Parts: sequence; structure tokens; C-alpha cells
Amino acid sequence: MNAYATTQTTTLLIIGGGPGGYIAAIRAAQLGIATTLIEGEQLGGTCLNIGCIPSKALIHAAEEFEKTVHYSYGSPLGIGVQSPSINLAQTVRWKDSIVARLTGGVAALLKRNGVKVIHGWARIIDGKSVAVMLEGTETLRVNCEHLLLASGSQAVELPGMPFGGRVISSTEALSPARLPQRLVVVGGGYIGLELGIAYRKLGAEVAVVEAQERILPAYDDDLCKVVSASLHKLGISVHLSCAVLGMNAAGDAVRIRSSAGAESELAADQLLVAVGRRPRTSGFGLEDLMLDMHGRAVKIDDQCRTSMRNVWAIGDVTGEPMLAHRAMAQGEMVAEIISGKRRHFMPAAIPAVCFTDPELVVVGQTSAEAQAAGLDCITAMFPFAANGRAMTLEAHDGFVRVVARRDNHLIVGWQAVGKAVSELSAAFGQSIELGATLEDIAGTIHAHPTLGEAVQEAAMRALGHALHI
Repeated sequence: MNAYATTQTTTLLIIGGGPGGYIAAIRAAQLGIATTLIEGEQLGGTCLNIGCIPSKALIHAAEEFEKTVHYSYGSPLGIGVQSPSINLAQTVRWKDSIVARLTGGVAALLKRNGVKVIHGWARIIDGKSVAVMLEGTETLRVNCEHLLLASGSQAVELPGMPFGGRVISSTEALSPARLPQRLVVVGGGYIGLELGIAYRKLGAEVAVVEAQERILPAYDDDLCKVVSASLHKLGISVHLSCAVLGMNAAGDAVRIRSSAGAESELAADQLLVAVGRRPRTSGFGLEDLMLDMHGRAVKIDDQCRTSMRNVWAIGDVTGEPMLAHRAMAQGEMVAEIISGKRRHFMPAAIPAVCFTDPELVVVGQTSAEAQAAGLDCITAMFPFAANGRAMTLEAHDGFVRVVARRDNHLIVGWQAVGKAVSELSAAFGQSIELGATLEDIAGTIHAHPTLGEAVQEAAMRALGHALHI
């Protein structure tokens, strides 16, 4: 007797409705491929619901509030504010409204393009069929020709300190019922720092604990120094080369141990654990496929094929870099390959952005990475202190840096730290993807006054003729 209520058939079946999954579904449907997408929670995945978008909304609200507090002490701009306050519940409702509009938009796009969306929890039967638990005990079976894994990632817990109570993940941090007086952030990477800075600007006392020797250990030290100076200015205490041992007996402080062995306590009303994310590969039968793995991540080739024929994987489930825009590009490519197009995922560079204060962006190779790859490169930096637009924004900290080959001046990398530098990432990526040289960027007229002029000036400085420094 068939244990399934009904059985459906589709050409492409996608597990996960995050950025990679829903983009793959939309593009596949545009190309005439019968497509079904399974999502157990909300469409949009981590990015739209509990990651990229809500965190940027909270960061923006915190920045605006911090401005009013700053103006309450007087300002060289002549702005004065008395007794600034923030209604945190209203802030969260505003953030949630943005999320709702975007996830609603995703649902509308999927429907408009003819994608069948099933809201339920998937369990893989084999490479050609998936069981879906719907409401109650009803189970649907979906058979497919192609199976695409886009299950994303999940926050890593600390051993012996599961999420719950005072110990929270970024998910809970993005919807605070109240502001903690004292927040300890475990993890000095981009997630921990983005949220730690936001909470500090909202008025909490914040301490950051990082196991390695500096914050943002995955990024260039020169960039991180600018962010470190900002943390100090904001009054965020940073404890480097420290391990977290757990909460104290009273449950009101975090015990830490330095690399020298000294133990101490940090008072905490809440403990935000942001030590990274891991691929979501368990709990839905993926292990039964016995795919080749790369650590905890699903191993893929440059077409996002797994070791099983017609089983594909994209995004965070395939490991680093865990970036929504990488997943989206991979999803689009897989849809086109299934439709018969010839594609390979070989981007020249993938931008990485930290929305700290100030922002940080890296595209392509740093000088050290280029040298390790055997390239002889020119490196040049242009400071925002010499940029007119930065001065008018009261944001003269930071710089733009370019890395280019010495022999032919081909640009291989860009790095920047400063206010709103995330908006320069598109220009950085395009220059590398299109094979631009220093002469190409230096010879392109950049609008004045803009932060983008620092991009042109960095290229000009690499050529030996910067005009404003």
C-alpha cells in the first residue's frame, strides 16, 4: 500500500527556498523547465528572514539613533537634539515589514513564473525522489529528473552552551524584545561585529571575545585596523586570543581564559554566539545519498554537480564562501545548464562585504595573496582623508587600495574600508571580471564629488601620478 497521500512528478526539484534556491527556480521556469521548490520555513531563507536584510535594517536603525545621541551633545553641523529615545518594538516592526515585503515579493515572482512551491519539510528518499511532510501527518512524494540541494547553513553552537535563555544566536539578536544592558559577543567575525556595533549604538554595553589574535581574522590586517579603531571609539571592549569557558555559577557573567592562561569574567545579560555557520547537511536524508563531501560541505565541481548524476548543490551547503550572491549566481547557472546551455562557475572574483562601522569590502586578491600565487604586483592606496565627498560625510577614515600585476597592469584585487564602501563593490567586481588595467580605471572620468574618485586616484597612484595626494 502506498504510504504517500499523493505522488507528483517534476523535472527539477529544489530543496530550499533561500537566495540560491528561489533564483534557480525562477530561472529554470523562465527556460521552460517544470520546477518544484520545497521550503519548510519562509521563502527567502536565512538571508531575507534572519540574515542579510534584517541585519542591515537593524544596523541602519542603530546608526540613525546613534546620530541623534551624538547630536544631543552638540555638532559642528549645527544640529541639536534633546533627549533622544528609541522605541525598540517599533524598530523591530519596521524591520519585519521590510522582510515581509521582500519575502512576499519572492513568492509573487515564483508564482508569476510558474514555479510550484510546496511548504513542508523534505526528506530525501534517493537521488530521484523526495518525501515532503505537510501539515499534520500527510506526506507527499515528489519524483524528479534533477535534484538541487540548496539547504543553506545554520549557526554553530559552542560546546556545552546550546542556544536558549541568555545564550542567543544572530536570529534572536535581530528581534530583541528589549535591549540588554550588557552584551557579550563571542566571535569577532563579520556577524558578531555587525550586531555588536548595532547593539552598542542602540545603547548596550558591548564586549567582544575573539579566539584569534585580531578581529576579522579572515581579512587583511590594514583593513581591520581601521575597524578596530572605530570599535575603541565606540566604547566596545575587545578581548583577543581568548577562549570562552561558559557562564559563571550565578549565570550573570561569561568566563573567559586568555592565551596566557589567566581567567576572568565579563558581566553579561545576554551572550551572543557568532562563531560561524556550518552547512545544513543533516536532518533531511542527505547522508543517505553518500555524496562526496568536503569536510561538512557537499563537494561540487565548477558546474555545481555533486558526485551523483543529476544531483546538484549550490550556496552555503557547499561551503565557503557562504555568500548569498554566490548562491544566486550558482542557482542561475545550474538552471541554464539543465536547460541545455553550456556554463561553468568560474567568476574572476566574488565580492565580500562587512557592514561594520566603517564598512569593509574585498574583491579579488590582496597583495599577500597575489604574492603567494607567484605574481609580482603593484599595490597603491588612496585615503578617504583626501577625498572631498568623504569629508562632507564626516567620514574621512579608511582608504581604497588596488592590487595590479607589474608586467601588464592587469588589476587582480581591490580592498576598501570606509563609510558606504559596500557600494563600490560593483565597480571593483566589474573591473576584475572585464580584465581592466590600471590605465583603464585611471582614464575613466569619475563623477565629482564622490567616494568613487578614490578608486580612480588609487589607480593613478599605482601608475605614479595621483593628483590629490
